[in-house]
Amino acid sequence: MYASHSPYLVYYPVKMKREIGLIGGVALVSGTMIGSGIFMSPQFVLAYVGSPGASLVIWALSGVVAMFAALSYTELGTIISESGGDFIYILRIYGSCPAFFAAVTFILVVKPFSIAAMAISLAEYATAPFYSGCAPPQLVVKCVAAATILIVATVNVLNVRLAVRIQVVFLVAKVLTLTFIVIGGIVALTQGSAVIVENLKVENAFTGTQYSLSTLGMAFYQGLWSYAGWYNLNYVTEELKRPEVNLPRAVVIAISLVTGLYLLVNVSYLTVMTPKELMSSSAVAVTWGNKVLGSWGWIMSVAAALSAFGSLNGTFFSGGRVCFVAAREGQMPDILSMAHVHRLTPSPALIFTTVISLVVLIPGDFQSIVNFFSFTAWFFYAITLSGLLYLKIKKPELPRPYRVSVILIVPIILPILVLIAAIFLVLAPIIDSPQIEYLYVTLFIFSGILIYIPFIHYKLCPGLLTKLTVFLQLFLEVAPVEKNL
Repeated sequence: MYASHSPYLVYYPVKMKREIGLIGGVALVSGTMIGSGIFMSPQFVLAYVGSPGASLVIWALSGVVAMFAALSYTELGTIISESGGDFIYILRIYGSCPAFFAAVTFILVVKPFSIAAMAISLAEYATAPFYSGCAPPQLVVKCVAAATILIVATVNVLNVRLAVRIQVVFLVAKVLTLTFIVIGGIVALTQGSAVIVENLKVENAFTGTQYSLSTLGMAFYQGLWSYAGWYNLNYVTEELKRPEVNLPRAVVIAISLVTGLYLLVNVSYLTVMTPKELMSSSAVAVTWGNKVLGSWGWIMSVAAALSAFGSLNGTFFSGGRVCFVAAREGQMPDILSMAHVHRLTPSPALIFTTVISLVVLIPGDFQSIVNFFSFTAWFFYAITLSGLLYLKIKKPELPRPYRVSVILIVPIILPILVLIAAIFLVLAPIIDSPQIEYLYVTLFIFSGILIYIPFIHYKLCPGLLTKLTVFLQLFLEVAPVEKNL
């Protein structure tokens, strides 16, 4: 029998299965990355940097940063082979207090903001064909987004294998969609499109480029948002088959595929749209579809919505695991660390993530959600990467099935470069164009100390919480989970 550290119901231990292979891993990473970003962010990237050439540079550099960051996280994932991503790495390297700040921020800000932004993107594309010539009402968009979040949550609560299969199927659909856009751009180019000639001529490509720290930082926020998902396998390491082999292979295959597709898709957009048209479009793929496909342009709305659905599914799959692992390590209420006794899914954590995401959805808009998601996320990515540097310098004897030295003469340079990029992404917008919202986000992160000291450090746990946990354990049919190492 299983005895937890709290006086809750006693169950036989449940153990989550390793259901994710190499194909599933590639689908989880690339399927999450290819989502709303490539259909929503191009206009914002171009608007921030001011020229087509500079926007393509931002997209390429964002891919490089994502690849280097993913390889660095891969080394961490093979040293600390537990699920939980940034939270578990910060906990094992820096201790309980910094890890609690990371847990609260990822559970209440980063993951819900990401889910809400994807849901809004999906809703805008899904409703666009019904409101041709004008933007769909925000109430309609928010209702569709909320319904989508509930559908994805239900899938993930019911079955892990079903969620992974959906991810694979939708990845195939996304790659086909982006390939279709690329082919459409090639056809337009072979027909002598005057737009591409004007957009990407050497003397015109960088005309009007904005070089301020703020605009570059914001452009990278939007670009890297489209690559969000490079870290997803690190959140589910305990559910990955042979992580020491499949983790590095999956991220290299996935990010290489996505980077190449993103660059080609952006060039395709520029073959049929002027920069002004692209920046003024609320749905770039729809505008592209209307110009290339004519009356069949609505197909791109459907394709973009399906793409965002797959990305949302992948984000939900990994996002619930942060809450689950944090609770398992005593940083959140114990009920969130439990899994369904039959389905073996972390249903309480997934339900909690759903509720927070729906709350974030109510006041948010896509652009502001992405900017504050990126600011907060890269703050903790920098802390995690500094932890990898610490392990490399202070604990080189730790077993490393995979090292970030495979392709570099100086192994430590790769995480250092990503750390510099992370620091730039956090500080650049604040230094060049400070906004009070960044202060609010920072204060929220550090306000966690008010909860940490009494409830985590001193273990003050009211009896009411214990009774509530027992009730929820019976109601949801969940039990504590053994680590799957």
